[in-house]
Amino acid sequence: MACPFDEDPVDVEAQIIRGFFRRERVIRPHIDVFAYPNEYLKERYRFSKDSLVYLTRLLKPHIANVTNRDSALRTENILCIALRFFASGHFLYSVGDSEHVGKATVCTVCLALKQLLPTCVQFPGHKPLLVIKDEFHRVAGFPNVIGCIDGTHIPIKAPSINEGDYVNRKSIHSINVQVICEATQIITNVEAKWPGSVHDARIFRQSSLCQTFQQGQYNGYLLGDRGYPCLPYLMTPYPEPEPGPQTRFNLAHSRTQAKVEMTIGILKSRFQCLRGLRVSPERACDIIVACVVLHNIATIRGESLLVLRKMAQRNTVRF
Repeated sequence: MACPFDEDPVDVEAQIIRGFFRRERVIRPHIDVFAYPNEYLKERYRFSKDSLVYLTRLLKPHIANVTNRDSALRTENILCIALRFFASGHFLYSVGDSEHVGKATVCTVCLALKQLLPTCVQFPGHKPLLVIKDEFHRVAGFPNVIGCIDGTHIPIKAPSINEGDYVNRKSIHSINVQVICEATQIITNVEAKWPGSVHDARIFRQSSLCQTFQQGQYNGYLLGDRGYPCLPYLMTPYPEPEPGPQTRFNLAHSRTQAKVEMTIGILKSRFQCLRGLRVSPERACDIIVACVVLHNIATIRGESLLVLRKMAQRNTVRF
């Protein structure tokens, strides 16, 4: 067959219009994720096989493809594409190539997980209030605590609208996220909608949770660092403690409040995408909420961080 480019340009153009150079459709085989061992699944998706089956059943009504095509993505493949992105933080096209699919399914999973936020993230928690207080008391003897609060910055790319609002005190574009947790590293409240320039105290002051505390609906305290004001329902450490009770108060406060710092560290270690998101602020907020929901599910189901520790040791350079 003669090369079409040896022909008259007019004829070549006509052939292009008629679809002469139509690209052949290539359907790549989908990966059977359940055929791999748990260590492989945890390292790439942060969940074991049993938890992946649970998540598939939980999200199937929201993310399943309504089609009769044989090449359509199965629910577990759609879920694992998003989990691979959350766990690695790589570019979406890189994740799509590794999973043998396109890159446009992460948003579907994010929105589905966002719908589970009221169920999976509840304040003061799913346990009885006395159990929550007792778990905090066993940490360092601090009584009547129902949550620890802190803020964390999730870096994002510079947005095209209101760019200056997202520059934090370290001159980095970010989303300032408020996190409240239990003593068992379960997140009970998350506020992921504020630009990086907004202070932690303002985020809490304008949250609906602060209003419910002001109305006296909760019998207990939150513990926060010095970035928050000291309130009847929000305990902060003494700025210059005197020897004796004030020093012991600060020590117990610091040990207990460290639970939220540990929780944020586990969240970011489990989902490396939170180290830096190359998306718009709106989509970044959806991803943050999705990761929080997944973190609670992983914590409740007892997904260990042993694989993450092995990865950290493997990537450590010894001098």
